[in-house]
Parts: sequence; structure tokens; C-alpha cells
Amino acid sequence: MLRRLSIRNVVLIDKLDLDFHDGLSVLTGETGAGKSILLDSLGLALGARADSGLVRHGCDKCSVTATFNLPQGHPVFRLLSDQDIDLEGEDLVVRRVVTADGRSRAYVNDQSVSVGLLRDVGNYCVEIQGQFDQHGLLDPTTHRATLDAHGNLGTLAMTVRDHWRAWRETQKELNAARARIEKAREEEEWLRHAVDELEKLAPEEGEEER
Repeated sequence: MLRRLSIRNVVLIDKLDLDFHDGLSVLTGETGAGKSILLDSLGLALGARADSGLVRHGCDKCSVTATFNLPQGHPVFRLLSDQDIDLEGEDLVVRRVVTADGRSRAYVNDQSVSVGLLRDVGNYCVEIQGQFDQHGLLDPTTHRATLDAHGNLGTLAMTVRDHWRAWRETQKELNAARARIEKAREEEEWLRHAVDELEKLAPEEGEEER
């Protein structure tokens, strides 16, 4: 779950740290109170499109950090493991920095990552529902995981994943070995041709001086 949201220099917000606890958290306020800014800030930390307009006037950059506490076996751990990013413990910290010229940088536990990976991480951690949003149901990338969870097939799915990865690695090694053999055959042909030419030439010691 989301444990902490830290916002720096986003639109009207200079500095804000929100801590969340177990149970339901509700943010209320009149129109213009800043509820949408909080949601936009969270979206930014989860890989949403960066906009230089989010940077507070007079500042050179803004940043948003979201801290999640995830249970063991959460899908995001496998996602990050595939990218050679290891997490210590159950805390996941995602951070996004946007400069005044619109450029952005993304981090997961202080490791620099692509915005695409940050977006994938965000999709695993948070689902935002709006008046016309049904992201989780419409996103095809979530369908397989939903079906696996419904059929209690998580363990079998991981076994299949591991076997598939092993097959892919073996296939890569096989292709690499075949490429080395083909290269060796080409070198053999060239060497045989070179030896044949040398034999026909039949060079003798001292013939160049003579």
C-alpha cells in the first residue's frame, strides 16, 4: 500500500509530506483546494506524462516521491528482478524529477530507470479510477495476471515462466554456438585457400635477396 507521498515544487505546492496508514484515507476539499494536484503528483511519480507546467513558478525543477510497502511475492518484485533491480525488504520507493524545460528522470529505490519501466511499476502498485477510467479492466496487459489469480495458478505460471526463460537462454546459446561454428568454417576456408596459394608459390629461403 501507499505509505508516504512527498511533493516538492509542484504547481502551488512548495513542500508537502503525506503519511498514509492502514485503512481508508480520504482527501476532501472545495474546488480549487488542490486535490487534483495531489492526484497529478502521484501520477507523475508513477510514470505519467511529464509536463513542465507542473514545475512551480520560479523553480528549476519539481519532484515527487512515493513510498509503498508491498507484501512478499508481489508481482512488482518479479518485474524489477527481470530488469536486474533487487529490492531490499518490502519497501518500494519511486521518484520522478521534472525540470523546467520539460525533461524528466525516473528512479526506483534510487536506481535510475526508464519512464516506461516506472509506468509498469506504477500499474502494478496503483489503479486510478475516474469517471471514465477503467484502466485495470481495459488494459490487455493485466488480463493474463487476472485470470491466473482467479484460477489460483500463480505457482504454475511462475514455473512456466522459469522454463520459458531457461529455453530462451538455451536458444541464445545455441544460436551463438552456431554462429561461432559458421565463422570458424569461413576462416577455415580462407586459411586453406591461403595455404594452397603458398604451396603453389613454393617460396625458398633467400629468394627475395637473390
